[in-house]
Amino acid sequence: MARKEKPLLVENGIVVTLGENNKVIHGGAVLVKGGVIEEVGPSAKVARKASGAARIDARGAVVMPGFINAHMHLYSTFARGLSPKQPPPANFVQILERLWWPLDRALEKDDISYSALVPLLDCIRGGTTTIIDHHESQGWQDGCLDPIEDALRLTGVRGCLCLGVSDRYGKGREGIEENVRFVRKAKASQANGDGLVAGMFGLHALFTVGEETLLESVEAAKELETGIHVHVAEDAADQAENEKRYSQRVVRRLNRAGGLGEKSIAVHCVHVNSGEIDLLRNSGTPAVHNPQSNMNNAVGVAPVRSMLSKGVLVGLGTDGMTANMRDEVRVANILHKLAARDPRVFFVESCQLLLSHNARIANRFFPRPVGELRKGACGDLILLDYDPPTPLDESTFLGHFLFGLCGARVRTTVVNGRVLMRDGEILVADEEKIAARSRELAKAFWRRF
Repeated sequence: MARKEKPLLVENGIVVTLGENNKVIHGGAVLVKGGVIEEVGPSAKVARKASGAARIDARGAVVMPGFINAHMHLYSTFARGLSPKQPPPANFVQILERLWWPLDRALEKDDISYSALVPLLDCIRGGTTTIIDHHESQGWQDGCLDPIEDALRLTGVRGCLCLGVSDRYGKGREGIEENVRFVRKAKASQANGDGLVAGMFGLHALFTVGEETLLESVEAAKELETGIHVHVAEDAADQAENEKRYSQRVVRRLNRAGGLGEKSIAVHCVHVNSGEIDLLRNSGTPAVHNPQSNMNNAVGVAPVRSMLSKGVLVGLGTDGMTANMRDEVRVANILHKLAARDPRVFFVESCQLLLSHNARIANRFFPRPVGELRKGACGDLILLDYDPPTPLDESTFLGHFLFGLCGARVRTTVVNGRVLMRDGEILVADEEKIAARSRELAKAFWRRF
């Protein structure tokens, strides 16, 4: 069941509501009751409804919705500092074969738990309050999403979870069963009033998924009224393998199987063509851009501008590279300017991906709206230390966000009215103990890798 938090009043800040009708309220306040926003407006007005509420003074801070990460890999934590025994990979397939696939085969229960806890604390520090995570755990699948759910509940971060089904080790059936089990569990929790955890159906990528597994996965997702979270044409090798084995490009194969739709997520889409973009648009399938990961893996630049121009909903994720969404939006802005050789492009779009589109994607999975400060939305908000050096209003906010707030310290993080971090202090977990235990587990994990 959802936690019952004391009403919370955040007052005297510069409140930025976001949403369709973004408002900037100087000397503003947000009142949260029962985990839900009750009132947003001038502090004096909102405070009259806040009898008995705990108070946070937001002077010197911008108050805005917490950030949303539309594609994350919490399980990647133990790759930090890891030195694979084989020569450095020279292409994307080798990166998978020499790093990520051995890593996800070696994960055990405690590894998964602490691989989640560490970046979730990073999320809190960076102001990310909602994640859509794509787990990989080919060595242990039955129940593998439960430790991640436990980590979400401990830290208080909101999350939508799935397991990436793959046939590369002949375990596609196990993966299907784990997704089905967890989605049912998450739906039952939501039916009981708990909106912190959601589930969807995961596939690794279509070049590691056979036809039988693909069709069974899609059918299971439809029965559960959810969608498919899948890596799509991240590298040209994905397209080449699908064309070789199935005589179809990735998006067309996914479409033929019935796997596109508003509750599916097509991640990366670096090597999709115009026809595939049309299929994404016509089916209402969102794509998620991960610029830092794409650059790090040298797979190319996703045609995000083309997708946006054709009406595809494109969100922003970190792909496990970092938990910091503000780093991602800055990189997206610079990458697409450079790719186009045009400094005029992608300023507004980079901000839209994070501040608008991610909320539209996440709101397909959670019972109450996230990503906006308004009555009836989830009480998820952050305070960023920021004293604007120039006028800050609705017309200037994006400039302040990209070139000011993206570098500002997150002072306080709140989810469902629960204060996860206050004045830079994590309140929900012992960071030192978690880091120490993670290091112990990592040593043993690296020996198995």
